[in-house]
Amino acid sequence: MAAPKAARETGGKDQGDAKRITTREAVRRFRAHALEDKTHDDVVRVGVHDAMWSDLYHHALTASWGAFVGWAFLAYVLINLAFALLYAIAPGEVSGPHAPDLADLFFFSVQTLSTIGYGVWSPTGTWTNSVVSVEALLGMMINALATGAVFARIARPKARIMFSNQAVISDENGVSALCIRLANCRRSVILSLDVEVALSRLTVTADGHLERQFEPLLLVQAHVPVLRFAFVLAHVITETSPLHQHSLKELDSEEAEIVVTVTGTDEAMGQTVFARTAYAFDRVLWNHRFVDIVHTRPNGGIAVDYSRFHDTEERKHAEEDAPVG
Repeated sequence: MAAPKAARETGGKDQGDAKRITTREAVRRFRAHALEDKTHDDVVRVGVHDAMWSDLYHHALTASWGAFVGWAFLAYVLINLAFALLYAIAPGEVSGPHAPDLADLFFFSVQTLSTIGYGVWSPTGTWTNSVVSVEALLGMMINALATGAVFARIARPKARIMFSNQAVISDENGVSALCIRLANCRRSVILSLDVEVALSRLTVTADGHLERQFEPLLLVQAHVPVLRFAFVLAHVITETSPLHQHSLKELDSEEAEIVVTVTGTDEAMGQTVFARTAYAFDRVLWNHRFVDIVHTRPNGGIAVDYSRFHDTEERKHAEEDAPVG
């Protein structure tokens, strides 16, 4: 990506001592800051304390299912092992068919924590009954919290909105437009859909720091009252568009991205849903358009061919360096 003029020149007294960066270093930084394929796990946060215990609910919701089940199982084993050791302090106070070993005490703890109580082992002394009382109370709290966390993970609203793999720039009747297709993958409709599209660019300041800028790309229709099947977002590339003065090759070399965010209300659940995606400019096709996927059936019904959702067709040949606008 080309640096701004202020970063390419020495600039004067205030910028004479500014550290300049090479083109290779700038490109490396840009690629590291790309939004398209980055997830939470790809970013290392230095100097920020991860409040695990004070934000446990958020961690339980955002962790992967494998991590969630793994940590839950580990905590379950450790809690029961800890109570088994407490019962071992007074071994004669747990009665049963034989003198209990650590494994017997562990499974006795499992029965107590889950309030099963098969009756094979039972507490007899003051110490053991006290520990059983504490564990039974703790077990009810853990079961309630675990049930709530599992339910929240399953019931958490998801948009189930599908974005096209590629964005296209079509030229219909001499008017260039950036188009992105999205679709509702559920049977229930999404109401009051609001879409925002922005051009994300990283610029280099005079002192060599990276600064991300978001330039809005105005849509022909940014608000969709009802999204039942598929919809094509269109940004007309006029002289005022941020894309007008750049070719596709330039934008690709600058590691620019098109960021799309979607907000709507799921009719069936009555909850707000969100979705987002980003397109690097190597995923933008020039002089293409999306193929039609909505057809009328012979009986008058509507058929939506999602198998061709990502398919495009070329309009005509265009040079790679042709300006976007």
